[in-house]
Amino acid sequence: MTETSVDALIIGGGPAGLSAALNLARARTSVLVADTGRPRNAATLRSHGFLTRDGISPIELRKLARAELDVYPAVRVLDRTSVTTLTEADAGDDARFTATLQSGRSREPRVVSARSVLIATGLRETLPAVPSLRSFYGMTLFSCAACDAWELQDRPLALIGETPDLPARARLLARWTDDLAVFTNGAGVVDTVEEAELAASGIVVERRPIADLEGDRGQVSGVLLTDGTRIPIAGGFVRPRWEPALDFLAGLDVRRDSDGHLLVDRSGRTTIAGLYGAGDAAAPGPQQLIVAAGQGARAAAVMVHDMVGVRTTH
Repeated sequence: MTETSVDALIIGGGPAGLSAALNLARARTSVLVADTGRPRNAATLRSHGFLTRDGISPIELRKLARAELDVYPAVRVLDRTSVTTLTEADAGDDARFTATLQSGRSREPRVVSARSVLIATGLRETLPAVPSLRSFYGMTLFSCAACDAWELQDRPLALIGETPDLPARARLLARWTDDLAVFTNGAGVVDTVEEAELAASGIVVERRPIADLEGDRGQVSGVLLTDGTRIPIAGGFVRPRWEPALDFLAGLDVRRDSDGHLLVDRSGRTTIAGLYGAGDAAAPGPQQLIVAAGQGARAAAVMVHDMVGVRTTH
């Protein structure tokens, strides 16, 4: 069994984790990044809202970040590697945490001791059970209005979901189009008062179950209902169900919110000393790449200060 000791273990190789790794490296910190290689935005062809990189492929953005990290010899990134357990080390040890890592390339687990740990694993998402939805997801159907609504503006759009926040999301999407239909797929998540409020804004609520979506080569063209009705659209948004990817924390008594996100202060500190969170795994906020990268950078600065005993709030 391979054993490694580092100043900082980063769990997650997305914008939050890679941004933290860069800033920690520049502070002469030894860093190990465990990256499963399964980003939630893998289906997205272009990402938006990242200053100087608007419209870049998420895959290309990760490649650029990894190339920048290659300059720093104290950073190692383990690809296709997941953390299976994370526990606090014995009292008195310089390393506060012990993690077990499993790589897809090896049956032999790796044990890592770390003075501090940043959790940047993001979220797992479950899409509504519509057969062809993934054929259009990331091309003309998206989950983030701030990220992708500009490209769909003024088109007839759908909002598909089965969660109680659909009315709020519909009111937001109405900034980009005046032709919006909300599809609940048979779920009773929009009450009559909310439906009347949406109707007053020109937003239609369609409660009938969805049989499938129609379209070609990633371009969605219609929503087919189970009774045979076809409603034409030219794009839209999906409300997935999200959950933090934090199964490896079963051995740690760290506080979370009611949805399972890590509870962190404004500096990224959790309720366990030396354990930090950044990006979508921490308390929810805007799910944008640039926000996650900024949170990773802030957490890295705080981690360095905490390592040397300089208590500060960033």
